[in-house]
Amino acid sequence: MPTQARGYRVARSTGELAIRQISALAPEILELEAEAVAEGFRFLTRLVADWKSGANRFDQPGECLLGAFRDGQLIAIGGLSYDPYAGPGIGRLRRVYVARAARGQSVGKALVQRLLAHAAQRFRVVRLSTDTPEGAAFYLRCGFQPIQDDFATHVKSLVDAT
Repeated sequence: MPTQARGYRVARSTGELAIRQISALAPEILELEAEAVAEGFRFLTRLVADWKSGANRFDQPGECLLGAFRDGQLIAIGGLSYDPYAGPGIGRLRRVYVARAARGQSVGKALVQRLLAHAAQRFRVVRLSTDTPEGAAFYLRCGFQPIQDDFATHVKSLVDAT
């Protein structure tokens, strides 16, 4: 369990990682959102706003929003949706974020692998967009290839993954 120390939540990385589908946003998403905003990322703010408005709840066929939990605490999140910038049969990874304290522990890779396994049931290809060198390097390690596109930076074929 996370412990309280002078008002800070301290996550211990000793527990087993559990990745599960999120069907309702719990208040703990706000902790991840605040951390992301502090790093200059606004995409979790968009995730929360889109969820509340109903604009995107990752609830269309083939879509999902997954959370990675350790000791019951949400430590990473990521979604899969249809790619609105591409044709049919193409999915998009969205809103992938791993808490700073959980980075370097293969949490992000496990989350992306689970998202890709889900994607392989519906999509032939998955695309994404990242704007940081760290994100680009991470997705290369996950098997994505860089592309030149106005709406995506990386792509992965799932044809052989089925």
